[in-house]
Amino acid sequence: MVMEKECISKALEDYLEAIYVLSRKQGTVRITDIALYLGISKPSVNRAVNSLKSRGYVSHEPYGDIHLTEKGVAAGTSLMDRHNIIRKFLINVLGLTAEDAEGESCRMAHIISPGTIGKMTEFMEKR
Repeated sequence: MVMEKECISKALEDYLEAIYVLSRKQGTVRITDIALYLGISKPSVNRAVNSLKSRGYVSHEPYGDIHLTEKGVAAGTSLMDRHNIIRKFLINVLGLTAEDAEGESCRMAHIISPGTIGKMTEFMEKR
């Protein structure tokens, strides 16, 4: 599934990915959880969550849990899929260490085109 490319910044994608990962790992997600996970301030997280909410990716009531909407789940899944295929490519094809591949894939997942990620996926499936 390819995430529709609307104007969402790399920073917002980082928050969305964090919410996606945390929701899969622990079920409920709160502002504090995201702040700890990303190592940033709660006011910054709150601003980002409000921005994601206004774009339809999450639902959130003040001081309550954050829930991904259907659109948010689709976008989070797409982000994680891109991240994972890039990481596997960097490790299995280019021989990067897992640690280096993790950092690189995190950065690359936000800028790679759907066409390129499709080609990487095809390549990795043939291996």
